[in-house]
Amino acid sequence: MKVSSITSFGAVIAFLAPSMTAFAPHSITVPSSRISINSSSSRSSLVTVCSTMADSGVPPTESAPSSSVDGAVIPTKLPSDVGFDYVPLAGALASGDLVQADQITRDALIVISGAKAKGRDFVYWTEVKNIPNTDLATIERLWQQFSGGKFGYSVQKKKWKQSKEDFEVFCKKIGWTTQDGEVERKKRWFGASEFIYDVKKAPEGHLPLTSALRGTSLIKKLLEHPVWDNDDWKKQPE
Repeated sequence: MKVSSITSFGAVIAFLAPSMTAFAPHSITVPSSRISINSSSSRSSLVTVCSTMADSGVPPTESAPSSSVDGAVIPTKLPSDVGFDYVPLAGALASGDLVQADQITRDALIVISGAKAKGRDFVYWTEVKNIPNTDLATIERLWQQFSGGKFGYSVQKKKWKQSKEDFEVFCKKIGWTTQDGEVERKKRWFGASEFIYDVKKAPEGHLPLTSALRGTSLIKKLLEHPVWDNDDWKKQPE
């Protein structure tokens, strides 16, 4: 008999580490030989990608290059209504470093939701409405491009609808659960991450990760964001 286990810690998928956790800067070098880019001015900014990683529950510091899109070109136009720089995210995705891309995405949400300006390193579900359509669209196009359409919030929304908005079914469908003996539980991010940072091996919608540490309202609001109401987000900026 299989038992579904939901615990506050075991069930958390890393969205911004707990508020009590300190953040420390990390620098990750993106191999320039793996990146094709149309702008010489942006090339140098891709050499070193800087973001923050939680001191506790840090996922693997490196992931093997796993992009399924060969020879993909990084877009030169990555618009943001709040002036956020998406070149590091594009560089991480283009080099196949999905661990870093996942973390940069979470860091981006903190900034573009306005949480960072309020002195917080996590996002309240009530702040999702503050995230500009332009920024979520830029994030989504990058995830879609460098995963061959396999990852992204729009993919997760499709799986959410297929799951009839049942969080347990949703988690199982996108590979956020695992079998531990007789117990089916959520994968752990704290300590050694159990998530799959590989385009070929991970199920559709597996990335990016969002935490349920403070409940499921955050991810639900992200998947209900008005940017997904139509396909305008797919349009490349002119």
